[in-house]
Amino acid sequence: MKEENCRPYFLWDEPVTIAQLREILRTGDERERLIYMAKILREARYEDVWEFLTVEDIVQNWEKIAPRLGKRRAFWEFLLLKWRELGLVR
Repeated sequence: MKEENCRPYFLWDEPVTIAQLREILRTGDERERLIYMAKILREARYEDVWEFLTVEDIVQNWEKIAPRLGKRRAFWEFLLLKWRELGLVR
C-alpha cells in the first residue's frame, strides 16, 4: 500500500485515502478511530493490518473493537489468546 493518495481496497465504500486513514488513526476522536480500527481488522488482509495498526493498538482497544468485528472476531480472539499464552502480549 504505497499510494498514499489512493483509497484502501478494504474501504472501497468510503471516500478515504490511505493518508487520510493514517491521520484519522493518529489524531481522530476515539469513536472514529475505533470504527476504522474495526474495519481494518474485519476487512483487510492480515498482512495489511500491520501497515495501519500495532498489536498494542489492538490489545489496548480490544473490548471496544471486538463487538464490531463480525465473523473475523473469532480469528482475532484466537490470535490474542495465543499471543498471551506465548507471553507476547498482556
